[in-house]
Amino acid sequence: MKKIFVTYAVKEEYFPLQIEGYDIQHIRTGVGKTLSAFRLTRAICRETPDLVLNIGTAGTFEHQVGDIFIAKRFIDRDYEATKLPGLEYEIDANALLPDDRSLKDWVQQYDKLGICSTGDTFVTELSSFGADMVDMEAYAQAFVCRELNVPFISVKYITDIIGQNSVQHWEDKLADARLGLAEWFNRYV
Repeated sequence: MKKIFVTYAVKEEYFPLQIEGYDIQHIRTGVGKTLSAFRLTRAICRETPDLVLNIGTAGTFEHQVGDIFIAKRFIDRDYEATKLPGLEYEIDANALLPDDRSLKDWVQQYDKLGICSTGDTFVTELSSFGADMVDMEAYAQAFVCRELNVPFISVKYITDIIGQNSVQHWEDKLADARLGLAEWFNRYV
């Protein structure tokens, strides 16, 4: 039986995802790039999954609360801001997809593919990020999976519009995010 690690940052993002024919293991990674990368790396070293599926919440500058995106690219906004020569800060999600043609087609055909900007701060003010969504873990998990040769997909529910009291909106929308993601997976998987 194939194994999927479902990662989420905080307990309020958890919902019991089940996919017939798969052994699903839920892993709470914690908030931020370092803790998230550590906990995922530790889990993969103990037992390598066939796929890591990152689910969770994100803010946005230009989309709507309730939109659900699959990340097509990951940007480390902290590294991007430093602009040091040779410092990698972008990962193409297509390179992280499993060799399963039907899964690749499923991802490619979804109409809300976006760029995910990851950093160690909760973004509350408008900025010049070139991203559809912002979070605090996805890039780090994508990096770990790429380095350990484990397929990776990230699905994010938009909880807040950046610049409009984002922290409070995020907290208020966590229950909606759990329900929205559960419904989305029931519909699309």
